[in-house]
Amino acid sequence: MLYRGFLSLVNRLPLPSLAVQKWIAVAVILSQGGIAVTGAVVRVTASGLGCTTWPQCHPGSFVPTGTATAPWFHQAIEFGNRMLTFLVVATAAAVVLAVTRAARRREVLAYAWLMPLSTVAQAVIGGITVLTGLLWWTVAVHLLVSMAMVWLSVILYHKIDQPDDGVDVIAVPKQLRWLTALSGVALAGTLVAGTMVTGAGPHAGDKNPERTVERLNLDITNLVHLHAELLVAYLALLVGLGFGLYAVGARAAVTLRLKVVVGVVVAQACVGLVQFWTHVPAVLVTVHVALAGACTAATAALYASGRVRELAPAEQKPMKSTIR
Repeated sequence: MLYRGFLSLVNRLPLPSLAVQKWIAVAVILSQGGIAVTGAVVRVTASGLGCTTWPQCHPGSFVPTGTATAPWFHQAIEFGNRMLTFLVVATAAAVVLAVTRAARRREVLAYAWLMPLSTVAQAVIGGITVLTGLLWWTVAVHLLVSMAMVWLSVILYHKIDQPDDGVDVIAVPKQLRWLTALSGVALAGTLVAGTMVTGAGPHAGDKNPERTVERLNLDITNLVHLHAELLVAYLALLVGLGFGLYAVGARAAVTLRLKVVVGVVVAQACVGLVQFWTHVPAVLVTVHVALAGACTAATAALYASGRVRELAPAEQKPMKSTIR
């Protein structure tokens, strides 16, 4: 009954064009990546406990108050990050409404519904992070879930861009698709190691002398080396994938995406090196998080390009291969 009511409401909306659906999907990608960046700003400015509780900012108030112990600057940054959640919610709701109204295929609807569901999960994780006093692993989970949602939102864009009545086209051989997936696993390992470096690093998210933020008690230099080695493995897999794609004569769209991924990863490695040499300045932490989102989005786009849907003549077989 509830779902029928939802469909009745949706059917009153204007029919969105494919271009509108794609633009909304782009907004979803940007909002999912953007909230990770603003979260990094909260951390490096030590504003993580500018709002001392959740879902209220302070006991008895949902907005910053002048009488709170935290400086107004920190309150405003933390509260601003929370407010960005409404943009994430708005874009997530918009993409569900758009693809439902357009009567897109089931897999598009499934990926679209992941967006608002993930936002609810992130709100809960964010609340746990605040209520546990910025416990390092809760901050790590918060970022990793954001990166996962960047990946899924890119896949959603890819699905939206494909025709519902098309046929599957194998643009990359199975072995190279597995290699692309393996590079995604290496990326995930790199991200996890990066959150551990953050957990042991100087930016705890709060500097109030009256409370202590629990940190990861491991040698940060060893963690940095682990993080760097995983990044090198990630880059090596991408280079190997590049040789494979050129060997089979992959489509230009696929090789272009590979070049973008490699370029972003190299840029990320350079930022990481400068961070290490300059003792982790706050501004570079924010840049590093933004590039982490870019690496995730670019790798997801590369993975998605290996299998696409295209319109085909009626006499064409259900599956075909474009590999020479």
